[in-house]
Amino acid sequence: MQIAIPGRDSIELNHLVLDFNGTLAVDGVLIDGVRSLLQKLSDQLQVHVITADTFGSVDLAMEGIPCQVYVIASFGQDKQKEDYINQLGNEQVIAAGNGRNDVLMLQAAAIGIALIQKEGAYAPLITVADVLCLSIIDALELLLNPLRLKATLRN
Repeated sequence: MQIAIPGRDSIELNHLVLDFNGTLAVDGVLIDGVRSLLQKLSDQLQVHVITADTFGSVDLAMEGIPCQVYVIASFGQDKQKEDYINQLGNEQVIAAGNGRNDVLMLQAAAIGIALIQKEGAYAPLITVADVLCLSIIDALELLLNPLRLKATLRN
């Protein structure tokens, strides 16, 4: 997915990296509408879900969605997420999350989306994000309609 943003270099995105709880799911249950949007996006981007899997439900929730699930350890989660982004090639990654352990991930990604949903958001995360959305549905639809993202990020 190529996005030409006025006032910024064109970005070639190949990976979508998403936190699970608080981003794609509430209390371990996938948010309504996420499944179909991720299936559509998987035609354009490699979808990755990175999580500590607090509720132990990520594998079941993501079943049937073309994506890679990566469960991280319970310590140093922010660094693990940042390392994952860097291994993919951070300049090709768009990432979304809501928590304290997502700060380094959003900073490392070419485009970082902070979400404020039912779990809320870690306030400093908002200051490092490129885009702020009030729902994962809105965030995923930005990617399906890249002119919306272009309008938000242009200078």
